Amino acid sequence: MRLFATGLLLFMAAAFVVLRRLALLHPEWSVPLGYAISFTEAAMVGGLADWFAVTALFRHPLGLPIPHTAIIPDNKDRIADSMATFLRDNFLTPQVVARRLRGFNLAAAAGSFLANPAREEQSRIRAGAANLLGDVLESLDPEQMGGMVKTGLRRQLEKIEAAPLLGQMLSNAIADQRHLPLLESVLRKIGEAIEANEPMIREMIHQRANTIMRWTGLDERLANGVLDGAYRLLAEVIVQPDHPLRARIDEALARLAHDLRHNPETQAKVERIKNDLLENPALAAWWEGMWERTRAALLKAVRNPDQALSGALGESLAQLGLALGQDVRLQYMVNRFARRTLVGVVSRYGGEIVRLVSETVKRWDARTVTDRIEGAVGRDLQFIRINGTLVGGLFGVCIHVVDQWL
Repeated sequence: MRLFATGLLLFMAAAFVVLRRLALLHPEWSVPLGYAISFTEAAMVGGLADWFAVTALFRHPLGLPIPHTAIIPDNKDRIADSMATFLRDNFLTPQVVARRLRGFNLAAAAGSFLANPAREEQSRIRAGAANLLGDVLESLDPEQMGGMVKTGLRRQLEKIEAAPLLGQMLSNAIADQRHLPLLESVLRKIGEAIEANEPMIREMIHQRANTIMRWTGLDERLANGVLDGAYRLLAEVIVQPDHPLRARIDEALARLAHDLRHNPETQAKVERIKNDLLENPALAAWWEGMWERTRAALLKAVRNPDQALSGALGESLAQLGLALGQDVRLQYMVNRFARRTLVGVVSRYGGEIVRLVSETVKRWDARTVTDRIEGAVGRDLQFIRINGTLVGGLFGVCIHVVDQWL
């Protein structure tokens, strides 16, 4: 666009020279040539004026230190503060965020994207967002971020009272009978463990039997009876919902849930276990590596979003998208949660975000600021030059008409 705008200006200059030459060689053409000469003359003035204006934004025209030129590089700190103030006043205030989100169905939009991610416009959005997230992830220092993740997780876990939370979860699971599949799975695993170690159990019974029992073969019958009784008991507990042992297990779990929520001694034991885990070096090392593993997995996913959204994960996300797009109640819950979360983030961290923008721009050198802004809006600025050339020519014709009329 810069070459086109410059070429148009040079064309007007060449046309001006040619038309002036023709006017001298053919005086009888002076009237029509006068309009054309006025157009090209005014077009050159308009094009040169807009070239100066556009160039003065980013650098000194022709390298001359003319006052009030190279506006952006010379005022980048003030621009950074202005950008931060603009963000703070127009976007990062709780009232603005709440108002803008009130009429926006975020859940339905997310559902549409997840249900049909292959649509062209959504593919472009996904690719752009993935590239941006990938660049951010690659720019983060692994060791520093790993330490921050470890410290942040530990602080959050230290604040959580684990015992009441576990007690509430266990109570809810018992009330909804969600513990029964787990109980049955545990009983089956016990049966499988007994079956896998049956020779060892028989050997233990034989060793503990006296000589008479071994001589009469009663030890083998005892072993068979013990194993058969264990298998029968486990099977009955699994298949009989009203088995007495199930009731005793439920009573024990309910008592444990009550103690976790109300017994200070049980709560203290759970807190000691939690603190011991937090102090364990192995857990600290796991946390440090967790960030790098997570970062590597995210990088792999964002660098190839189409592959990441394929297979079982893609099907699950598509089902979630359909649910978000069709369930009005779910949309209301998701939108309310998103609105409250974003408003809370802005309330807590809006000032930090604004300061980050300002300090980041201030740290850039003048050339970087100039190149990034010019790269973003330079094409449109070249249209200003083109319009200035053409509009200037039209005004030149109008002025020539008025001059002839006077």
